[in-house]
Amino acid sequence: MKLDMHCHTHEGSVDSKIGVEEYIRILKEKGYDGMLITDHDTYNGYRYWKEHLKGKKYKDFVVLKGIEYDTNNAGHMLVVMPENVKLRILEMRGMPLPMLLFIVHAFGGIVGPAHPFGEKYLSFTNTRYFRKNRNIVEKFDFIETFNSCENAERNIQARQLANIYNKPGFGGSDSHKTDCIGTAYTRLPENVTKESELIALVKAKAPITYGGSIYNKTTKDKIGKVNDVLIYSFWVYNKVLGLSQVLRRRGQSRYLNLSKANKEYFFKSGGPELKKDIKKAEV
Repeated sequence: MKLDMHCHTHEGSVDSKIGVEEYIRILKEKGYDGMLITDHDTYNGYRYWKEHLKGKKYKDFVVLKGIEYDTNNAGHMLVVMPENVKLRILEMRGMPLPMLLFIVHAFGGIVGPAHPFGEKYLSFTNTRYFRKNRNIVEKFDFIETFNSCENAERNIQARQLANIYNKPGFGGSDSHKTDCIGTAYTRLPENVTKESELIALVKAKAPITYGGSIYNKTTKDKIGKVNDVLIYSFWVYNKVLGLSQVLRRRGQSRYLNLSKANKEYFFKSGGPELKKDIKKAEV
C-alpha cells in the first residue's frame, strides 16, 4: 500500500495552498492508495475530509488522521492516534517533548520526528534538547527518513539515525504546493483502512519502505539565507503562541490526569555519540 505520510492541506495549514480534495485527486492520479494528513497543530484538514468527502467521494482512497505538532524544545513531531481517541491537547502547541511522548503513548498512539536534520529550531537534531538528551530517540516509534523538502544529505542522516536505533522509517512529501504532491512515498506491507491498523504495523516493526525525489522549489531554495530570518521569526511566533496556550494545556492535562509525565521519559545523559556515528553524507 502506497501512501504519502506528510501532507499539509489548505483547510488545516495556513501555509498550504492545496485543498484536501485536490490533494486526493493528484495522489490518486499518481498511483497512491492513501495519505496521512499532518497539518500544523490542528485536525481541521481531516475534519474537512470527514465532514464533506468521507463516504461520498474517493471511497477507494484511504485518508488517515495525523498531526504535525510543534514542541517547545525539540522541533516538529508527527503524531498518529487511534481513531477512537480525541485529544484536544494535541491541538495546543508548545508542550515539551517528554510530555508529548508520555501523552501519545498513554493513549496508544505513535510519534516520530519530522525532517529530523532539517532547519534549526524546527527539527529535532538541531535543537539544544537533542544535544543534551540523545537517548530520548529510543522513545520514538518511527523517524521520518525521507522528506522531499530536505536535501539528500539530510535524508541520509535521518536514515542513519533510524538504523542506529532500529526505528521504522516514513517517507513524506511535506507538500505545501501542488507540484510537490507525490514526490515521496511510504509503502506498507499490507493495506490499512484506519489509524489503529497503521499503529499496529509500526509497533510490530513490519517491513515498511520509503523513498521519493527531492523537491527543489521550496521557499528556502528560492531565497537562500533570507530563509534563516523567516525560520527565526517562525520560532518566535511558535514560542509566543505556545506560551499563550499554557493555561489551556494545563487544564487539559488536569482533565486527563496527566499533570506529571512518567519519569522514564526524562533523560539526563545521551546514548550513542551521533556526531561520530552520523557522518557527513557523501552525496
